[in-house]
Amino acid sequence: MAELLLELLSEEIPARMQPRAREDLQRLMAAALKEAGLEFSSMAAYSTPRRLALVVEGLPEAQPDISEERRGPRADAPDKAVEGFLRSVGLTRDQLEEREEKKGTFLYAKIEKKGLPTARVLGKIVLSTIFNFPWPKSMRWSDGRLQWVRPLRSILCLFDGEVVPLTAWNIDSGNQIQGHRFLAPEPFAVKDYKDYKAKLLKHKVVLVQMDRREAIHEEAKGLAERHRLELIDDPALLDEVTGLVEWPVALLGGFDDAFLELPPEVLTTAMRSHQKYFALRDPKTGNLAPNFITIANIKASDGGKAIAAGNERVLTARLSDAKFFWDQDLKTKLEDRLPALGEIVFHEKLGTVAERVERIEKLAIHIAKEYIPDADVEQVRRAAKLSKADLVTEMVGEFPELQGLMGSYYAAAQGEAPEVAQAICEHYAPKGPDDACPTVPVSVAVALAEKLDTLVGFFAIDERPTGSKDPFALRRAALGVIRLIVENGLRVSLGKLADEALLAFFADRLKVQQREKGVPHDLIDAVFSLGGEDDLVRLLARVVALQEFLKTEDGANLLTGYRRAANIVRIEEKNDGRKYDGAVDAKLLREPQEKTLYERLGAARGEMEAAVAVEDFADAMTALASLRAPVDSFFDEVTVNAPDAALRENRLNLLSEIRTVMRTVADFSKIEG
Repeated sequence: MAELLLELLSEEIPARMQPRAREDLQRLMAAALKEAGLEFSSMAAYSTPRRLALVVEGLPEAQPDISEERRGPRADAPDKAVEGFLRSVGLTRDQLEEREEKKGTFLYAKIEKKGLPTARVLGKIVLSTIFNFPWPKSMRWSDGRLQWVRPLRSILCLFDGEVVPLTAWNIDSGNQIQGHRFLAPEPFAVKDYKDYKAKLLKHKVVLVQMDRREAIHEEAKGLAERHRLELIDDPALLDEVTGLVEWPVALLGGFDDAFLELPPEVLTTAMRSHQKYFALRDPKTGNLAPNFITIANIKASDGGKAIAAGNERVLTARLSDAKFFWDQDLKTKLEDRLPALGEIVFHEKLGTVAERVERIEKLAIHIAKEYIPDADVEQVRRAAKLSKADLVTEMVGEFPELQGLMGSYYAAAQGEAPEVAQAICEHYAPKGPDDACPTVPVSVAVALAEKLDTLVGFFAIDERPTGSKDPFALRRAALGVIRLIVENGLRVSLGKLADEALLAFFADRLKVQQREKGVPHDLIDAVFSLGGEDDLVRLLARVVALQEFLKTEDGANLLTGYRRAANIVRIEEKNDGRKYDGAVDAKLLREPQEKTLYERLGAARGEMEAAVAVEDFADAMTALASLRAPVDSFFDEVTVNAPDAALRENRLNLLSEIRTVMRTVADFSKIEG
């Protein structure tokens, strides 16, 4: 078994593209190797700002030999047909075998194909992968016709220590690579992955992205602690910076204390989004410190003083702009900015942002009055009216990610109620599964209205998600609605706020959300498909009760009995070309087991309906469990397809009644497994 080592060295690859590039490289190479019949034991991909690498272990020295048999035309077929078959298999007529079969004598070819050396196959596989690589954006350079994410500089391709010859963009593969662009630019040779990784490290390149990530975090944390500061964890920024450097060096910088008067989110956003700096806090006060950590890609001779000073100048200019925006924005009240929203088109078919705000305001007030009795309606009205006003502020124009948050700061500064300011801040929330969900009544009402307006509006103009495409983030909005309702225990009738198509969409999103909590999607289907259940709190309570019931012996056996009854009725309906869903005639019940089942079905239905009416789903399941014994006894002792036609019909109607009664709590036909 041998090793394949591949490195594609280029100019800087954008950090955001690197994780997907590693996945695509593995996917394409694995598929190509499999198609070529080349099994392997392991595969791993790595990336740095300048290189995309792959190592494949356990490859065979050659493809396996192939032996296959192919049937051709009849032996007496026209010459042209036989000649065509011979060309397709690469054999002559005397190499074919004739076999007698029921439909005549046919020609058979036995094809023996010796596997090629793996080294010969790999060149084509690697070239195909390079030429078909799905970069989201790529470029051409020089006079080349082919494209790569950035100009390609060299190709390392070794199999079992030997160069696999190939040429792309006039670049020949070899066994030499380069280290760090500035710290160790001279090329050097490698023989395998172990040698490659070790020599890269010696030449100031940390190959494995997780090793670089850990090194950055530990060095930044240690540097902060040495200056009695605390590093603010930022996993997303850490991932991005990992893709920007090959030899990380942490440097400390500072800025004027006067900028601490700005909202802390403005400072951290300016550092993070524009400059890729890590923010720091004073552990004694918990407040932001007037310092930052930047990660350089070089170990400078002066210890990084010039680099840190340069970054300080850039950040100072950025924060000066932010301070100017803050001061200017405070001069104009949010309410005075509302007319400007009429100049912003939300969507050509859904009007302007000003029109959207009017819809959100009306919907938020309705939600507050109908479903959130603790919400102050006037505060809801005010928060909804001002919720989008910060879109036309200078600060949000510079830092769009601060929309909502800046509105809350400006609202507080101009004397709005704390609940109003908080609702403006939270009306976009929750933005994802890990985002905090609003709990304050005013915030909940406005956040619900904002997301429902988005969903109802885009569904109305038939702009629904398709496959993996969701340009208006409607799936995220639906999950936000679900969380706002469920986590706040709101008894909202979604049917009154959304049409049938949107209800089905909510059901799909609910299944996705609950799957992460261990709730099977089929149980949600089983309750939702009953129709009329648009109260998510009640629906989930019923689903939880159903899930617990099915874990019991009675639940599992009753589900089996239900399926048996449903299958019998379905088969007989198909055979007879009619439905068996009529009323059971008590006079035709002969056997004690069918009489008992009939009586228990009637009693259980009443008990379940009463329990469901008061939302005591545990009691409903207890009543359902009481059907287990009579159903089992019926199947053990009663012949459904009796010779007497009237008796048979009545018993089929009785089995159909089992389905009907059990639908009081759920549609058991939707339950899988």
